[in-house]
Amino acid sequence: MDDELRERVERAAEKHALLNAVKYDSDADVGAVMGPLMGENPEFRPHGDEIPGVVGGVVGRVNDLPPEEKRARLEELAPEELAAIEAEDEGDDRTLPDLPNADDYEEVRMRAAPNPNGPWHIGHARMPAVIGTYKEIYDGSFVVRFDDTDPETKRPDLDAYDAILEDIDYLGFEPDEVIRASDRVETYYDHAREVIEMGGAYTCSCSGEAFSELKNDGEPCPHRDKDAETTREEFEAMVDGEYASGEMVLRVKTDIEHKNPALRDWVAFRMIDTPHPREEASDYRCWPMLDFQSGVDDHLTGVTHIIRGIDLQDSAKRQRFLYDYFGWEYPEVVHWGHVQVDAYDVKMSTSTIKAKIDAGELDGWDDPRAPTIKSLRRRGIRGSAIVDAMLELGTSTSDVDLSMTAIYSNNRDIVDDEAARYFLVREGERFAVEGGPEAGHPAIHPDHEDRGDRTVPAADGVVVEPDDVPAEGERVWLKGFGCVRREGDSLVHTDDSIEAVRSGDVDVIHWAPAEDNVSVRMRTMEGDVTGVAEPDFADADADEVVQFERLGFVRVDGQNGDESVVYWAHK
Repeated sequence: MDDELRERVERAAEKHALLNAVKYDSDADVGAVMGPLMGENPEFRPHGDEIPGVVGGVVGRVNDLPPEEKRARLEELAPEELAAIEAEDEGDDRTLPDLPNADDYEEVRMRAAPNPNGPWHIGHARMPAVIGTYKEIYDGSFVVRFDDTDPETKRPDLDAYDAILEDIDYLGFEPDEVIRASDRVETYYDHAREVIEMGGAYTCSCSGEAFSELKNDGEPCPHRDKDAETTREEFEAMVDGEYASGEMVLRVKTDIEHKNPALRDWVAFRMIDTPHPREEASDYRCWPMLDFQSGVDDHLTGVTHIIRGIDLQDSAKRQRFLYDYFGWEYPEVVHWGHVQVDAYDVKMSTSTIKAKIDAGELDGWDDPRAPTIKSLRRRGIRGSAIVDAMLELGTSTSDVDLSMTAIYSNNRDIVDDEAARYFLVREGERFAVEGGPEAGHPAIHPDHEDRGDRTVPAADGVVVEPDDVPAEGERVWLKGFGCVRREGDSLVHTDDSIEAVRSGDVDVIHWAPAEDNVSVRMRTMEGDVTGVAEPDFADADADEVVQFERLGFVRVDGQNGDESVVYWAHK
């Protein structure tokens, strides 16, 4: 990378780092900067291996600026973008658009329809966040319907049903009704029989390849004109399990010459030999396809508004054929794009995460490296922090990027006031301490003097992080203890006042006792980190969120005699 290109990268990175920092009122994040930087500047891509290093340096410099200087610098570089951020800050707190035709319904009733093939990844949080909020806005109802009628391809995980409901509760919502589609198979059979009697469905034994060729050519299946009695008999044979998987399907008649081949005579029921994992549904072999099952359930449960991915537009169009047969009114539909989340090396996919757990690459669904709701919860992220970040995405039909910085910023606002402060030193270097008090007494919380001080022993020596070790003869300020000068393997207490810090001559560092300390294992997104904390940390309760000063917030997972375990949350 030549000097000219480096300067261009630095200028662009500075703008995006400032945008990220100002928008979320927090430190900029390299991952959140890289996406828009490379998107706006495709000419940078051939230098992709070098650019993260340049961006990292720029982000570090931006994060060192006070908030008012960040805003002033952004006004110089990108005044229009700053104005847009300020307009958002001053705008209506209600981030979601009005639901279409909501006033036409006595009650707004919406549903989340998860496939319980595993616990939820972060992207799944968007649906309950938005639906739960709409329920509150319109004083409506929120239905959770488990779409579990595929016991083979998307095989349900028996633990996932409760896990998903726990995730919804953690996000702060309570469904008004919970339904399992696998409990309702007889209902789907009854509605299939009605469509057959109307002449709106037929049984088909064509192979998938043969029907696909006919469909794409706009030619009818040879079974399409069979009489309703024959179709009914063959469908009952399907229900009785007399056909093997792939041998017979039931199709809904649409328009075989429809301009969209995907809508031509779609499959409503198919045979599956694999038993359902739920004992209550294990005897069924004839299963509805999602478009049939979901379409029937949306009507019978009174759903008025559906939110679904923009990629599922054909589902609504297929279901409208079914609704026309029954004379039902189709619900209002809002389509949105997918959520993409930065900061993770693991793909946000239930099957991918499950495969990595099975292979031992992840410890479980709550591994800090996994992009899952369970992982965020174990790291000490509050559910409302996730919900607020999801609501800021709105309901755009475009794919949207969710920066973890937004979630972290929201969470910081929630936990900061309550989080006690402690010192944690990683890979510490040991020094004797000469002179000064027996212990340091930093505040439990800098904004709450009434909460008192901690006691951090110093008489038997201290450990400091390698990056904080002063050069020979240089001074540092051990927070809560005082100013010391390095003399060989010792830190000698000086008489300097706090003015040495205020004048910028002396850096403030954290530290821990060399002897009387607590061994800590910190689980992070990059792997485990070990270190020692001050003795008062042993009093922190499990599930408490605390701040390791200068490092960040963590959730205490457990305390024991040999090692305390914490999960990294964020800076």
